[in-house]
Amino acid sequence: MEFKLINKSQWVRKEYFEYYLNQETTFSMTSEIDITKLRSQLKEKEYKFYPALLYMLTEVINSHEEFRTCFNEAGDLGYWTEMIPSYTVFNQEYKTFASIWTEGSGTFKTFHHKAKEDMNKYNDSKELFPKRPVPSYSFPVSMIPWTDFSGFNLNIMNHENYLLPIITAGQFRKKGQRLYLPLSLQMHHAVCDGYHASLFINELRQLSLDCEDWL
Repeated sequence: MEFKLINKSQWVRKEYFEYYLNQETTFSMTSEIDITKLRSQLKEKEYKFYPALLYMLTEVINSHEEFRTCFNEAGDLGYWTEMIPSYTVFNQEYKTFASIWTEGSGTFKTFHHKAKEDMNKYNDSKELFPKRPVPSYSFPVSMIPWTDFSGFNLNIMNHENYLLPIITAGQFRKKGQRLYLPLSLQMHHAVCDGYHASLFINELRQLSLDCEDWL
C-alpha cells in the first residue's frame, strides 16, 4: 500500500478541510441495509456473513479517495492507495473483544478464507490487539450483534485528527419478508460531507443487491 501526500495549496477541499478540522466536527449516519438476497445467497453457498460485510465495506472504501484520506504517522496529510479492514471479534468466555485485521484480496472467496482463519485464530484472545503490528492502512469496523439500533455515535475525545470512517453494524432486523442490517457510519467533516456519506451507504446497498456478481 502506498501513502500519497495531498498538496493542500492545490486541493479543492482546502477551505472545507481547514474549517472543519479546526472545529473538530464529526458526524454520524445510521441506515438500514437490505441484506435479504445477500443472506440467502451466503447460506446457499455456505459463506459467513461477517466476512461478506467486511469485503463489501472494503470495496466501498477503496472506491473513493475521500474514505482513505488521513494523516500518516509523521503527521502528513494524504491518502492510502488501498486499505484493509480492522475489525472486532468476541471472546464468549470473558465477554471482551479483540481487534484484528485481514489483508485484502481481489476475490471474495480468497478473502473469506483468510478472514475465517483470522477469526478462528483470535476469537479466544484476551488481548485488545492480538495480531500485530496493526497496519496503518486499516480502517475500523465493529459489530454489535446482540441488538439492533436506529442510531449510534462514537466519540474519540483525545484524537481530533482521526479522519477515517468508523463503521459499526448491529443485529439483523426482520420487517415482513425482508431482512435489514443497521449500520452506522461515523465520518470527519474535514474530509467528507453528507454527499460522501450517502455515497457510502448507497454503494453498500447496491453491493448487497448485486451479491451474485461477486460471490
